[in-house]
Amino acid sequence: MNDLTAVHRTGLPRRTVLAAAAATAATAGALGWAAPGSASAATAGATGSSSPRFAEPGRAVRPKFRWWWPDGLVQPDEIRREIDQIADAGFGGAEIAAVHHSVTDTSALDTARHGWGTAAWVTGVEAALSQAARRGLTVDLTVGPSWPAAVPGITPDSDAAVKELAHGAATVAPGATFSGPVPQPVHEAASGVTEQQLLLVQAARVNTANSTRKETGLDLDSVRDLTSTVAAGALDWTAPDDGTWVVIAYWVRGSGQTPEAGPHTDPPAYVVDHFSAAGTRAVTDFWEKHILTKSVRRLLKVSGGALFEDSIELETDGLQWTPGLPDAFREHTGRSLLPLLPALVLDNSNQVYAFEAAVTRQIRHDFWETVSTLFNKHHVTALRTWAHSLGLQLRSQPYGLQTDAIASAAILDIPEGESLGFKNLDDYRCLAGGRDMAGNTVLSCEAGAYAGGAYSTTWQKFLRTMGGAYAAGVNQTVIHGFSYAEFPGVNWPGYAAFTPYKGVAGYGESWGPRHPTWKHVADVSGYLGRVHQVLQTGKAKADVAVFRQTGYTATGIGASWFTATGITLGWSHQFLSGPLLDLPSAVVRKGRLAPEGPAYKALFVEGDFFYGSTVTLALRDARALLRFTRAGLPIVLLGAWDTVVPPGVPDRGESDELLSVVKELLAQPLVRKVTDKTLVGDALTALGVRPDVTYASASTLLNAHRVADGVDYYYLCNGKHAETVKPPVAAVDHEVTLHRTTAKGVPYLLDPWTGKAERVARYTEDGDSVTVRVTLQPAETLIVAIGRPGLFGDRNGSRPYAVDSEAEEVRFTDAGLTVRATASGTYRTALSKGRAVSATLKDVPEPMELTSWSLRVQDWRPGASATKTTVVEHELTLDALVPWSQIPELADVSGIGRYRTTVTLGRAWTGGHGARLELGSVTDTCRVTVNGHRLDPVDQIRPVVDLGDLLGRGANVIDVEVATPLANRLRISDPAVYGGLTRAAYGLLGPVRLVPYGEARIG
Repeated sequence: MNDLTAVHRTGLPRRTVLAAAAATAATAGALGWAAPGSASAATAGATGSSSPRFAEPGRAVRPKFRWWWPDGLVQPDEIRREIDQIADAGFGGAEIAAVHHSVTDTSALDTARHGWGTAAWVTGVEAALSQAARRGLTVDLTVGPSWPAAVPGITPDSDAAVKELAHGAATVAPGATFSGPVPQPVHEAASGVTEQQLLLVQAARVNTANSTRKETGLDLDSVRDLTSTVAAGALDWTAPDDGTWVVIAYWVRGSGQTPEAGPHTDPPAYVVDHFSAAGTRAVTDFWEKHILTKSVRRLLKVSGGALFEDSIELETDGLQWTPGLPDAFREHTGRSLLPLLPALVLDNSNQVYAFEAAVTRQIRHDFWETVSTLFNKHHVTALRTWAHSLGLQLRSQPYGLQTDAIASAAILDIPEGESLGFKNLDDYRCLAGGRDMAGNTVLSCEAGAYAGGAYSTTWQKFLRTMGGAYAAGVNQTVIHGFSYAEFPGVNWPGYAAFTPYKGVAGYGESWGPRHPTWKHVADVSGYLGRVHQVLQTGKAKADVAVFRQTGYTATGIGASWFTATGITLGWSHQFLSGPLLDLPSAVVRKGRLAPEGPAYKALFVEGDFFYGSTVTLALRDARALLRFTRAGLPIVLLGAWDTVVPPGVPDRGESDELLSVVKELLAQPLVRKVTDKTLVGDALTALGVRPDVTYASASTLLNAHRVADGVDYYYLCNGKHAETVKPPVAAVDHEVTLHRTTAKGVPYLLDPWTGKAERVARYTEDGDSVTVRVTLQPAETLIVAIGRPGLFGDRNGSRPYAVDSEAEEVRFTDAGLTVRATASGTYRTALSKGRAVSATLKDVPEPMELTSWSLRVQDWRPGASATKTTVVEHELTLDALVPWSQIPELADVSGIGRYRTTVTLGRAWTGGHGARLELGSVTDTCRVTVNGHRLDPVDQIRPVVDLGDLLGRGANVIDVEVATPLANRLRISDPAVYGGLTRAAYGLLGPVRLVPYGEARIG
């Protein structure tokens, strides 16, 4: 019989590894919103200013590119040129990655001369770092070629190489004898693996009562160790006659995994053991010997950004393993791992055997918790310490295995998620919880990778994807990506890391000057930089911490009530796992958990989704919850908490003690237990907890809240929890109530497209809240700041503002408080000081649809080489706006089109009139010029621009420049790869409307 009860646990607690994270937690910076002395007026006469750091955000907060090199087959001059291209376009840096999935014939890659880590690679890195230093950019470096982390110089048999536990099995009938070689692994070893070591041979009786649809049930009490009876690799054993038995042999061997799409090195690189000190040391030793020249070390101190590791995609036919696991498991749990192995062994990611369901769940929980501890200690923490010694941060995607990614996020300088692999916004909220509890600032995102999206991805699609991610805690984007220009034998428009992919259009994009939209990309990079600037300011705030017993992410699994209902009502939440409750920030003051950080108002706990929604809680976590609520934290528990059990195999007496602690927890005045998830909101209300953002009814509005120096920053996006959600998001137009930290704080609108700030002229206030009207199209965003009067160059001081108006808009302009409307009439406005005023707007012209245009198109085509582009011009006259695909001359054209129309305004056009230009549908990016004046960048999601006073009597010339993706041309120029793409509708599609308005001062 196997006694699973340990009298006591030995060694370090599972969370000790997080202690180091707190010691190096980064402090959040403030925007420094000092009002400039001479504020430039916003478009159309609105007063406001461009805070220098908002209008021109620094390189540190600007978006970066994932920069793909064909290993070291690069030229320093081209590297420097591409750094300049990235800098000139307004981006903040790049991450160098050796990736060439598009290359099927690797004969041009002499890995001995041009592989990752060779002298040629290092020369390219030096060129990138030195030019980045000149341009004020930062360069990130991946830990190895492609992914996962791997280095040359080790073999699959090396101690430092990634390991697997393979199993072989044989069934033995009652009373029968097994005689012969011990069962060999069910899968052959990978190429390059020459050694395997027999770890253990066991026998166990089959118990069909414990079987599942995919797993053979075994009797735990019957498991016996036969290893000592093995002689010369053979076993002679007779089964008892009390049932069918299985003999299981466990073999430790290298998995033989190599980084994606290799070879990248000579000798080949092999993936390292992510759970041992030896594995990480193999990485650092290689770098120290082969990459970190004196020049590279010096340059890293100047322009180095972060060491980066992609998601932990360890692939094996068996169970992830490391030789130290049995000892670590005993140290962690106080019991032996070996008798429990049948419940853990895997065959192609599928469980093979199971004991009784509850015990099986507990064993698997303890195993992966141990693996998580080893990963965080020997890999994440060790790499971070080494990166810091070089002047770098560690940025990583800490998911892909059944490890606690939330805890890993608390250790990392910069945790990162991804728009391709994350199923919904809660995947980001997991990483945000770790970041914010550790006191760090940045949550990064590998952004804009789309299957089959090469050369057909629009920036509009990118912005729609990222809008919701920012609301979930992301505040840095590493865009997927920017490819090195050249490679032998590639077709126009140049080398691309992921396309072609298996013969067809591949992943993501290869942005850069090869794209027509690059002409406008500075508008996009400026927008993203300003969003990042705001979302890296101060401290993130969230209403509720959702406790997750198992800290996985990249799963698509959220929090029942908050994900389905709470976020539609304005609630914000993040996820915490057990290790975070031991961080120094995990204290309660004035009813807030982590008051100097996210300042959660309540904690929510439900069953463990990853283990059948079982109501589980570790004893130490139950004690922490009791401590928190006694200090004033409201807690809501969903489920049958009177039947709570430990998540892992319990120590002697632990289950009873847990029930006792939870019983005491449930008796606390600030704790509510509900058994129906629809009652969670009512429970929070009963506890006096309310969100920082509220709406009168359910909405698709998403929000992120940060506070710095008494200023509240609210990022709002009309988005959805997951891109796969149907039906599509519709426009929103409703009031939104926002909590304010500073009494009597007033709202400002920060425009991330133009960099301008404007005092909001119409709102209401009530105690510690301000209510504003929010009107957003799908995926459109808005940033509201609430702070003291006088911020952002505001000169309106104690002037009255509007609390209600019949006019369409109320604005603070240079003339004072002003109303606008698009129709003639008299408009009444109620002011904040209790009086009402009326304004009459006369002779406002009717809206005009602009249908007649001249169109000049620069048609981009393959040139004399793969990196050269020929431009052919077309000139057309259009009586109606239609997609290029419906115009014979332009059906397969990609490029840049300049639309021009002339609007003649009569004598009725007066100084009291302005106009908005509504562009309707545009693909892809656009810029607008009126009478020779180029307007501020256009919101690429909702392309409506205010022309202000730029129009006058007589003829007015309006130009709209549109840039497209390359896919339509590539369908024709490279049909073998891109011929399967659907011809896209490019150009200015409209309808384009000129909407005049009248305006009048009212105060």
